[in-house]
Formats: sequence, C-alpha cells, structure tokens
Amino acid sequence: MKQVQAVIFDLAGTVVDFGSFAPTTIFVEAFRRGFDFDISLTEARVPMGLGKWDHIKAVGELPEVAARWLAQFNRPMTVADINIIYDTFMPLQIAKVEDHAELIPHTEQVMSQLRSQNIKIGACTGYPRAVLNALLPALKDNGFNPDYVVATDDLIVGGRPAPYMVLKNMIELGVDDVKTCVKVDDSAPGIMEGKNAGVWTVALLLSGNEAGMTLAEYQAADLATLAQARDIAQKAFSHSKPDYMIDTIADLPTVIREINEKLASGERPS
Repeated sequence: MKQVQAVIFDLAGTVVDFGSFAPTTIFVEAFRRGFDFDISLTEARVPMGLGKWDHIKAVGELPEVAARWLAQFNRPMTVADINIIYDTFMPLQIAKVEDHAELIPHTEQVMSQLRSQNIKIGACTGYPRAVLNALLPALKDNGFNPDYVVATDDLIVGGRPAPYMVLKNMIELGVDDVKTCVKVDDSAPGIMEGKNAGVWTVALLLSGNEAGMTLAEYQAADLATLAQARDIAQKAFSHSKPDYMIDTIADLPTVIREINEKLASGERPS
C-alpha cells in the first residue's frame, strides 16, 4: 500500500525564520547600499520563493519600483544593475542569515513524527549555496537536520517554479513515486515547483512570507487578525492551487494522515 515516502520543505518561513524576514530585510538593504534606492518590505516580499538573482530582477520589474528607478536614474534597470545589487546582497545575507535561524514552533516535533513513520526529510531553498552553507550548521544545532538539501544554484537548470530541486531531492532520497512525496512551502513559486514535479503540495498561510508576521505578532494576534492574515495568504496562493493550506508546520501531521488515506484509496495529487 502506497504511503508518503518523503516530505520536502522550503526553509525560510516554513521551518525557520517565522515571517521570512532574513531575505526580505536584506533585499531592502542591498538596494539601498548598492544604489541608494529604496524599496519597501512589502515590495521585497512580492517575488519571494524565486532564486535571489531572479528575485532582484522581479522586484525591479514591479511597475511602481520600475517607475521610481526610471525617475531616479533616467533609465530602466539593467542586468549590470541587478548584478551589483546581487553582489551587495550576498555578503550581507551570508553574514546575517544565522541571526534568523530560530526554528518555527513545533518543527522539531513534526520532524520527529515524520521520522517515526520512516518518512525521509528533504529541503530546497531560494538561497544560493553560499548562504545555505552559512545557515545549515545553525539549523542543525537548533534541531532541523534534513537528509538532503538543494540550493537554488546547485543545479544548472532553472530554479523555482521549475520542478528540478524537488526532483533532485527525490533522486537523492530514493523516492520511487512522485505521488508519495509532499512539498511544503510558504510561497507561490514554491508551491508551483511542487505542482510541476507532480507531488502533493502544502501551503503555509501564517508562518511565512504571505502573512509577513513576526512570531510575537502571530502569538499575540486575536482571531480576527489571524483570519484577515489567513484570507490574504489564501488569495496569494489562489493561482498556484495547493492541495492543502494550513497555518503553520504544526498542522502538517494531520495532512500527512489524510494524504496516506488518499494514497490508500488510489488518489493522486491534483
């Protein structure tokens, strides 16, 4: 009987860095340091889930950002400009990523439950390998130690929303059937990555980029505030159509049980 063989997690906003602040705040700083150009935290969040070079390019293509850039520099943003911002971003992100290495609540318990079911744990990320290598030791110390991890620049083929980081995880983890694999992510490109790989997809509504709350804000929020944040995130995921949408990783064990029941009855990911 088919059962879930592996769960592949995104990192920031999914298992670590509640609210996904490590990359977004550094994007704001990189634009400012590279060109004395201001973007908002909201603008920095829009393309979250893409590889970081592609993310910078996508921010620059936002109509409001492109208009301000044109007004400030009398020309559109160029590839050379993106390279400068990226080269500014990288050392800042490497230096500061450990400051955002606290696991999202219940991550350790969920990992333990998955391993008790002989489910393998993979991960992939929009971080480049240099940033990932700075983050992994802190994640391990804090209790998250996946069986395999792929960075966005580990493969010569495209990053998200292409399926290759998920498929590389499956190969290395020895998963022999895509429908026994689950992708968990807090961004629409990450969900599309899983959809394109043919695996089950689980979107996180409140711990990641779309809600954009700090852990303290989440814990202090009343039901109305959480409902509003949940609604915003659900709308952000509407086009990617995840199989499941849950608040945080704490809710994942229930989803795994439901997927196992569906697999037992012959169902596949949507």
